Amino acid sequence: MKSSIGSGYGIVALALGIGLFASAPASAQKKYDTGASDTEIKLGQTMPYSGPASSYGLIGHVMAAYFKMVNEEQGGINGRKIKLISYDDGFSPPKTVEQTRKLVESDEVLAIAASLGSATNLAIAKYLNAQKVPQILAGSGAAKLNDPVNFPWTTSFYSSSIVESKIYAQYILKEKPDGRIAILYQNDDFGKGFLTGLRSGLGSKASMIVSEASYIVTDPTVESQVISLKASGADVLLIAAGPKFAAQAIRRTYEMGWRPMQIVITSANEIETVLKPAGLEASKGLVTSQWIKQAGDSIWNDDPAMQTSKSFFAKWMPEVRYDDQISIYAYSVAQMLHEVLRRCGDDLTRENLIKQATHIEGFQLPLFLPGVTVNVSPNSRLSWRQGQLSRFDGTNWRSFGGIVTIPESATKE
Repeated sequence: MKSSIGSGYGIVALALGIGLFASAPASAQKKYDTGASDTEIKLGQTMPYSGPASSYGLIGHVMAAYFKMVNEEQGGINGRKIKLISYDDGFSPPKTVEQTRKLVESDEVLAIAASLGSATNLAIAKYLNAQKVPQILAGSGAAKLNDPVNFPWTTSFYSSSIVESKIYAQYILKEKPDGRIAILYQNDDFGKGFLTGLRSGLGSKASMIVSEASYIVTDPTVESQVISLKASGADVLLIAAGPKFAAQAIRRTYEMGWRPMQIVITSANEIETVLKPAGLEASKGLVTSQWIKQAGDSIWNDDPAMQTSKSFFAKWMPEVRYDDQISIYAYSVAQMLHEVLRRCGDDLTRENLIKQATHIEGFQLPLFLPGVTVNVSPNSRLSWRQGQLSRFDGTNWRSFGGIVTIPESATKE
């Protein structure tokens, strides 16, 4: 599957009055690399439009609609239309490599932007860095991508598994200092990052982890894993799984009458796609970490940014639920990409693009929780290191406590 789209935006800045997407930076002269010109900026990405993670293909569709809006309503960014070429990789690393090489060598894109997946992004990182092609806003929380020495042309844009699991470790140590922890995780760099981060966050009390069970994305269910974890006698369960398997784990835990303190990671806390299939009663009491506003939560009903995003989906993607958190994440990725391109001004070289993408300080995206800001530097490629704990009350997530920040020094394992 291939989706080729264009770009242009600005109504969020107008609605919020915060100067987002202001006028382009001044530039002495225009500079271009492959994929950029006076009239166009060509970008590429891969998405799982098919395969075991196909629900995340929605990200590519939302980004397509966003940049279509930008092109038609704003004439592009800094006067240039955005052409985003999005190929299906089926969430298969070998296919990701094949499609990415096509984007670079045949389609001649300026950069790879927001491709989804930990294993898939890791599969192309060496190639893109060797070619000095920016790999920006990679949709992955894998710690291995936070490596400016080996991957200087790479940045990520998702909740870091290390950061998130350390937030949970702090919470467990406070609420259940003598707890026995079981963890269900996806058997790849994505899931293993949570296991690593949890152990590190627990420090001298890492022995609290009494049981571990993994799955692969092609498994039909995780029922046997949940049964095994229950048998360990654990009274804390961390579910570091994708949406499908998280829903299965939540439902099976409830059906078995097992009532541990349950924590579900942010990528699997969507009410519509995870908690409702699992059962709202079964999901009651779950704890998670939030970094982005929950669409559909009444607390944000009058929030200007949420109203703007709602209007966007109503006009440009009426078939999509605006309160699907995957949609809200995709919308924010598109906004971040827009901002990075805006900052490039008339210097559309790959070197300047990665420079702008790695010099972001204290940037507040409209749909991020207040206080969760984007900070990317030449020394740290994680987009943010904050989150706020929330508990599901059977209807909505309810935040408690303040914003938790993990120091940059604690994000590298």
